[in-house]
Amino acid sequence: MSLDKTLADYFPELVGRIAHAEKITLRMMVQHRSGIPNFTDTPGYWEDPPKANRENLELVLDKPADFKPDKKYRYSNTNYLLIGEILDKTLGYSHHQYIKKEILMPLKLNNTYSLLSEVNLDDVMSGYYVGYDGNLKYNDFINPSGSMVATAEDVGIFLRALIDGSLLNVNEQAIYSSIYEYEHTGLLPGYASIARYHKDIDAVVIQFVNTSGGYTWSLAEIVYNRIVKIVRKAKT
Repeated sequence: MSLDKTLADYFPELVGRIAHAEKITLRMMVQHRSGIPNFTDTPGYWEDPPKANRENLELVLDKPADFKPDKKYRYSNTNYLLIGEILDKTLGYSHHQYIKKEILMPLKLNNTYSLLSEVNLDDVMSGYYVGYDGNLKYNDFINPSGSMVATAEDVGIFLRALIDGSLLNVNEQAIYSSIYEYEHTGLLPGYASIARYHKDIDAVVIQFVNTSGGYTWSLAEIVYNRIVKIVRKAKT
């Protein structure tokens, strides 16, 4: 696969249905510089989220672009949905299977799963949203933009391996470094996470939070930064 190939190269049927499909490259989708609208921003989306990829994609088809390709940055789950579809088409089988073979098994990430359906729900921490009375851990997100379930320890092992070269070869490491940072923050109803590598103290710090909405993200960032300060002080 080439990062310079376009969305239209893989899905010509989307030309005219996704603005600038013939100009949007895989690189732009990975970097969230495609301008493709985010399907989770659809009004009322989280009240009854569609399950199937096609249903989610339908929410943004025939809509104007948020901006012209590669002109701005804006996070869009639609990018990941399309990348998952491109992977499946190119591989000829599920990208979940590929991830398990190439990443999870070599790193012995035995507590990382592709889908909620693969996990004993008794082992999943409850998730809550401010102002909503109910446990959100039963919400099953199966599209490539938010389907994986893991422990904080496994996420830490993965991020460390991504950084120290034990997961990728030299060429792969160069490609990754050119398109994405060695960190990520994530948010779903009921859950939030921060995974970052701090080079100055050579530490990977992972934080899982099982509440979202209201001021919870701001508080999570404050707590995370305090944790990093504690680790930094202990290291010095």
